[in-house]
Amino acid sequence: MDSIWTRERPAPARETLSRAQIVQAAVTLLDAEGLQGLSMRKLAARLDSGATSLYWHVQTKDDLIELVIDEVYGEVDLPEPELAGWRPGAILFAHSLRAAIMHHTWLPEVIYTRPSLGPKAMSLGERGRVLFGAAGFADREIDYAMGAVMSYVIGAARRAGDMMQNEAFAFGLDSLLDGLDARLKK
Repeated sequence: MDSIWTRERPAPARETLSRAQIVQAAVTLLDAEGLQGLSMRKLAARLDSGATSLYWHVQTKDDLIELVIDEVYGEVDLPEPELAGWRPGAILFAHSLRAAIMHHTWLPEVIYTRPSLGPKAMSLGERGRVLFGAAGFADREIDYAMGAVMSYVIGAARRAGDMMQNEAFAFGLDSLLDGLDARLKK
């Protein structure tokens, strides 16, 4: 799959906008109007610019989606295992991802539609590998364990009302972590 992170970035003709400004404005627009409200024209209007100015920084709407997903990954907290321990760290990670999804309700619709190759996603992934590796998972099981937690959180976000019930969310998360813990003890 083609990704904005794997292409060479062309130099803009003039520096009136930065990619960071565009991404921040896109996140704000998405938060206000959802995916259906996102267009390059609307985004340009929010930035008091022309749509063609945006294309110097972002070639397509898919590229923009990739950038905003990475931006949100930067909001997710995942502590060092030495500071929290693996299970409390996994709980903090899950609740932090849940908070990001509750703040950016459009995220579950797009999170798996584009590759997660941006610097914030890569950093989160590496910290996750350290956390789940410290638990005792090895090799591919590290990715599976982290993926299970992420899938639970994102799946819960897609079910109407579930994200608002902290007790139900915590019960499901504890059950998942109990299963991961039992797997480690085999």
